[in-house]
Amino acid sequence: MAGLMSKLLKFKSIRTTIVLSFTVLIVSVVLIFATISYSRGEKVVFSIATDYVTQLNEQINRNIDTYISYMENVAQLEINNEDVKEYLFTYADAGKRAVIGETISAQFSVLRETRQDIHNIGIIGRDGSYLINDRYVTMNKNVDYHRMEWFQEALKGNTVLTTSHVQNIVADDYQWVVTLSNGITNPETGRVEGVFFIDLNYSLISSLCESIDLSNRGYVFIVDDQGNIIYHPKQQLIYSGVREENIEEILSNKGGSYLAADGDKIYFTAKSENTGWTVVGVSYKSEMMEQMNETRRMYVVLAILLLVLATVLAVIFSNALTKPIKELRKSMKEVETGNFDIHLEDSDAMNEIGHLQNSFRIMIYKIRQLIENNKTEQEAKRKSELRALQAQINPHFLYNTLDSIIWMAESSKTEEVIQMTSALSKLLRKSISNEDELVTVEREIDYVKEYLTIQKMRYQDKLEYEIHVDEEVLKVPIAKLVLQPLVENAIYHGIKYKEGKGLIQITGFVRGADVVIQIKDNGMGMEEEKLQSILVQTGPADSKRVGVQNVHSRLQLYYGKDYGVRYESKLGEGTTVSITVPYLR
Repeated sequence: MAGLMSKLLKFKSIRTTIVLSFTVLIVSVVLIFATISYSRGEKVVFSIATDYVTQLNEQINRNIDTYISYMENVAQLEINNEDVKEYLFTYADAGKRAVIGETISAQFSVLRETRQDIHNIGIIGRDGSYLINDRYVTMNKNVDYHRMEWFQEALKGNTVLTTSHVQNIVADDYQWVVTLSNGITNPETGRVEGVFFIDLNYSLISSLCESIDLSNRGYVFIVDDQGNIIYHPKQQLIYSGVREENIEEILSNKGGSYLAADGDKIYFTAKSENTGWTVVGVSYKSEMMEQMNETRRMYVVLAILLLVLATVLAVIFSNALTKPIKELRKSMKEVETGNFDIHLEDSDAMNEIGHLQNSFRIMIYKIRQLIENNKTEQEAKRKSELRALQAQINPHFLYNTLDSIIWMAESSKTEEVIQMTSALSKLLRKSISNEDELVTVEREIDYVKEYLTIQKMRYQDKLEYEIHVDEEVLKVPIAKLVLQPLVENAIYHGIKYKEGKGLIQITGFVRGADVVIQIKDNGMGMEEEKLQSILVQTGPADSKRVGVQNVHSRLQLYYGKDYGVRYESKLGEGTTVSITVPYLR
């Protein structure tokens, strides 16, 4: 046991350990329960079947006793009926006798109509007078009823209940019945000189016996104390000898149940003290074994269900126990990845886990404060870097523009100097007046147009430009002063030394989740070595590359390493610079 526990404790998950521990315990209990139930299954099934069938047999006996008692009461009423005695024992005239006969026939008809189990009902005198069912029924001339045992016993003054037999006393009527008969005393002589009888068919007895469910092959039959079969579901086969029952073995059994000699049939007997009849229920051991196997399968299913239920409960309880630990572990994993922005509830548990969770929560809160302070400092530092980079643009642009003004002044182009100085003033005013770090693409395009106006005045017919920006791109926010330095770079390093007219094309469009703005010139172009190093700052900033590096650095500070500036160029054909930023609506 200690070895098993040590193995369980090696699991990485406490929840798994708890679930397996509960499962092992419950499986052991369920297996013990299933083993005991399985081994005792045959005895239990046989005991239950015995009690069940015995109770049913006794119930059938009680119902039959009640039934026979009722019929005996009917017989007593008719035996004591003055009309019956007068019809049998007085020799009234034919007219009066016919009237009495009509009255008795009416009584018999009522009984037969209300009781479907009465086949024949009648009275017979010793001298041969009779009335059966109604006045129109005739007796079988080929049968001597005086020799019938039930008739002879009834004349002795006994109440007689026969076994099943074919009643042939009525002409052209041969029906299996049980006959209840009793003697009728002649009030004048004081002797039994007539017999009242009722032939009972098997409708009630059959329904009582067939209502018993003894599995597929089981059945119920009735024998009297002499071994004569009163009722059997296969009665014709019994009397024809095709089928038989071990009556002697049944009568020798004093009640209860026993296994027949064939090893398969099980007889359950219950004897009535009133009628002397024995109700016999027959089941088959092979079917009981099938039921037992079904019961065993039920035990197995029940064991599985208990196991599943136990496992579910173990999981629920283990979850309740380990939930704080799992939450703490999850929070620690988030912290391991660098995510300190997590929310932990203040645990009200007074155990070690609650104290640990509260301590960890306080630690996270303090670390988060330190991160926020550091973040604020870094944000301030980033803004300072952006302002410093932006500050590099203004002197650089101003230097080049002033250089143009000086060149025009030396050429005595006073009007052009005035116009350029005025344009420069407007350009600087727009740049200085807007302190936002982000502006729209539309504002940047306007700014570039102002700049190109100044440069076109300087270069006159040597510089042309085209701007085609999609409408949906104009409202996209972008870092301030990213287009003008690149346009300036295209003029001074691409078109300035080109023979013939130079052209700058500015286009803007959406590509997937990004916005691309391209500045294309047809200038001198550049070699591959210079193209690869244009964005790489290898030393102190020089005036030829500071604008490009400045723009690229600011874009990556704003949007991340996936965005910025990309150059494409062929020597002698021109250069295309692409600015890529997120498509933020």
